[in-house]
Parts: sequence; C-alpha cells; structure tokens
Amino acid sequence: MKIALIGANGNVGRVILKEALLRGHTVTGIVHDLSKIKKEQVNLKLVEGNIFDEENISKAIEGNDIVISAFGPKHGEEKSLVDATKSLINAVKKASVPRLLSMGGAGSLLVEGDVKLVETKDFPSDWKPIALAHGDALEQYKQEEKLNWTNLSPAAFIEPGKRTGVYRVGEDNLVIDEKGVSHISFEDFAFAMLEEVEKPKFSRRRFTVGY
Repeated sequence: MKIALIGANGNVGRVILKEALLRGHTVTGIVHDLSKIKKEQVNLKLVEGNIFDEENISKAIEGNDIVISAFGPKHGEEKSLVDATKSLINAVKKASVPRLLSMGGAGSLLVEGDVKLVETKDFPSDWKPIALAHGDALEQYKQEEKLNWTNLSPAAFIEPGKRTGVYRVGEDNLVIDEKGVSHISFEDFAFAMLEEVEKPKFSRRRFTVGY
C-alpha cells in the first residue's frame, strides 16, 4: 500500500514510519525540514511539506492510498492544530486520496458518563491546550460526511516502550488497565494504527487503544 505520512520525523511519526516499512508498505514521508533527515531507506521517499499550505500538501500526498497524519503543533501554538486539520482535510479531497487516518488526543475521551478526561479535576493544566485542540480537531472530522476519515486517540499516557501487539481497543471511552492506569507505548500505538490501515474497522469514527 502507498502511504503518505505527515510528521514522519516526529516522536510518534518516526515509530509509525518504522512500523509501516516493517510491514512492507511504500511510504512518502512528509517533513517540515529535509535537512534534519539523514537516513534514506528502501520503500521510503522523503519530501518537504507544510501542512498549513493546502496546495503544497495536496501535491505531496497525491497518488497515495492513504494519508496518515502524526502532526503535532508546537508548544504554545496548540490552537493551530485546528487550522492544520482544516487544511489537511481540504488537501486530501483535492488530491483524491481515498482515506485519512490521524493521531488524536486522549483528552476528549469519556471517563464517566458524558465527562471527558480533560474535564476531570486532576487533569494537568499544562496538557489542557493540546487536549482541547485535539477535541476541536475531532469535531472538524465529524462534520465531514463524504471524507473517509479515522481518528486514533492514544491512552492518557503514551511513551516509548515495547512493540507487543497486545492491547485493548475502545471507541469514545478511555481504556484503563486493572490498576486504573491508561497507558500505551509509541510502538503499540503505531501497531494499532497500521492495523487500521490494513484492516479498516473505524471508518468515519474515532477509536482508542490502551493496555
């Protein structure tokens, strides 16, 4: 499968790239600055792209089967995620790429009834801007009736770890383990994302993964 990966050199993007290549896919890695990328790999083409430039991204993703976005805004510019999402949606339509799969956030996941994780009293204040931005971006996707989108929210804690391929899947509710902790490794998050690429189950929906 031909995959266009936006944010291929980010913390999570690098792991998604590794997982995609491991599975034998052909990847166009779209990065902000090519000078920061030193290693070429088989089945990988690297190009510069600006997610805020609809025309630029449209040309970069053209001809692929799916776009994966691992884009994350800079600290202090969290609200720009919504503009990036709008630009990306329009670019995918313009390039006629059949599917869009993006990394979401955990803050908009439900923890009790209609209460979102970001609304709980213990939610870290430093994380609120990006959590709210991801929630707003998700709403942008939900307004799209014709675009085949999927949004994958990680668990509350996501960090480097092991690739086990063993995790639980949820939809709008936060996944927690037997100790009440919600966590996932970068590696298993990437595994779950590529599983959705290869065996789609959540068309026009959000889903989440955790241990």
